[in-house]
Amino acid sequence: MGSSVEETKTGEETNHQINKTPPPFDLSDYTVIKEGEAEILMHKKNEVFYNKAQVNNRDMSIAVLRTFIKKRKEEHEAYLSKKMNKASKVLENHDSNGISNGEGESLKEIPEGEPCSNGDEPEKPLERKTPELKPPRVLEALSASGLRALRYAREVDGIGQVVALDNDKASVEACRRNIKFNGSVASEKVESNLADARVYMLTHPKEFDVVDLDPYGSPSVFLDSAVQSIADGGLLMCTATDMAVLCGSNGEVCYSKYGSYPLRGKYCHEMALRIVLACIESHANRYKRYIIPVLSVQMDFYVRVFVRVFTSASAMKNTPLKLSYVYQCVGCDSFHLQPIGRTVSKNTSVRYLPGFGPVVPQECSDCGKKYNMGGPIWSDPIHDQDWVTSILADVKAMKNRYPACNRISAVLTTISEELPDVPLFLSLHNLCGTLKCTSPSAVIFRSAVINAGYRISGTHVNPLGLKSDAPMDVIWDIMRCWVKNHPVKEQSADQSGSVILSKEPVLQANFARVVASLSKAQSKKVARFLPNPERHWGPKLRAGRTITSKHVSLLGADAVNGVLNNNEQEAEEPQVKRQKTEDPNSVS
Repeated sequence: MGSSVEETKTGEETNHQINKTPPPFDLSDYTVIKEGEAEILMHKKNEVFYNKAQVNNRDMSIAVLRTFIKKRKEEHEAYLSKKMNKASKVLENHDSNGISNGEGESLKEIPEGEPCSNGDEPEKPLERKTPELKPPRVLEALSASGLRALRYAREVDGIGQVVALDNDKASVEACRRNIKFNGSVASEKVESNLADARVYMLTHPKEFDVVDLDPYGSPSVFLDSAVQSIADGGLLMCTATDMAVLCGSNGEVCYSKYGSYPLRGKYCHEMALRIVLACIESHANRYKRYIIPVLSVQMDFYVRVFVRVFTSASAMKNTPLKLSYVYQCVGCDSFHLQPIGRTVSKNTSVRYLPGFGPVVPQECSDCGKKYNMGGPIWSDPIHDQDWVTSILADVKAMKNRYPACNRISAVLTTISEELPDVPLFLSLHNLCGTLKCTSPSAVIFRSAVINAGYRISGTHVNPLGLKSDAPMDVIWDIMRCWVKNHPVKEQSADQSGSVILSKEPVLQANFARVVASLSKAQSKKVARFLPNPERHWGPKLRAGRTITSKHVSLLGADAVNGVLNNNEQEAEEPQVKRQKTEDPNSVS
């Protein structure tokens, strides 16, 4: 009897997988959420965390993962081609040594015991030794409902096994329920395990081609084990949502978590990106590894970085060249970068030495105020423009498969126009706020910078941000020339703006409009910064939290009132029953 019952259960589960029907439970307690090609069941009690706002994050990750699989295949084919060319050269050298150029001369004698070689034979050992490119294995270290893992399995062609981890039993149960609910493809590719992500990654070194970290808060505690579990050339996708810490509200906490001190400038969100990259590089270096960022995004309420991890003790020595400290003036917000290291080349040898310093005097040369020092931050490029172009082309070609296509297309378009080698950015409104003057249009200011012989671009982090390789004294000279044509009211002499304007400009700015002042996207009126799709767009409550009136700013007044009213009704019912049972006792 027991075996027949088990067989019946197995048959029922198989039918559930094929027909995409959930296992026996009360469906009225769940809400079906569809995103992309995946569907999940969410309990109405908020037992497992799900964030609707992260659809942008998941779509961006899928687009990067598709590009990674394509690039990985291209790199493997290039490696095979290089190996074949090397083998053919060896064969040519062998033939030239064995055959004389002179006519009528005999072949070189072949020693006994060595096989005769022809054009086909060298390829056979090459084919045996060449490792086959297997589908990439993906680890989602913090899976919760498993929506991200399910979307990877169902939407990304050429993907291998997806391992979803969580150390919460309710989350693992929900993930396994959702795997069954999504049919046979999900059941074959996705597995859910109850485990501590840090321990699991440490016990599976270099086993995963892709590791995805998307915690509720800081990823810092997972980075050390994550960089060890990635295969050479693999991809690490990492999210940090503790933006208050990364942007300077708690500098000491940021230093304790990421090993870097933040500054509260207008560029703080880009600095947050660069702090996370520097932290990942620091963890990778401990194991003779280093990173190459392919895409780094600040979007909504978080930062998301995509980096490739490689192993090389010699390449790791270049890390100090990629990191810099930042000096920011407390008066005029001028900033300067000081690289940690430098190299000196002599003949074929390269020496690694400490960077020259200080790059700034004790007092700001523009306004005379002191400097704050932050960092170290990642000062190398944070994007690979070849990857960005490929990702953007993929998103545009497959619009229907990305729920947040418009948003991520806008972000990627802006990233594709950023100056890759310019860390941090200026804020035109901040410059004008220091001088208390009317603001020139972005086109006029850009034209002045270009006419002065420098480059300038926008930034995806801030619609008003401007990246430029022009030094700060040139920027202030342009603003001085602008103020001469647009006078300001007199200010007290100790104000930073007064000190700056008291100096005569060395550079005479030319505000004549140039064509390059508008980017291609701007000239074609392509959307680059889209508004939030709804009010109260942002991170939702952590799983298991009770909704109260203080959560209006997160969920909206209607949603909070609806939940509170339901809770009040549920609370009133037991009270009524209690009164009925207590009344007879009181009479007696």
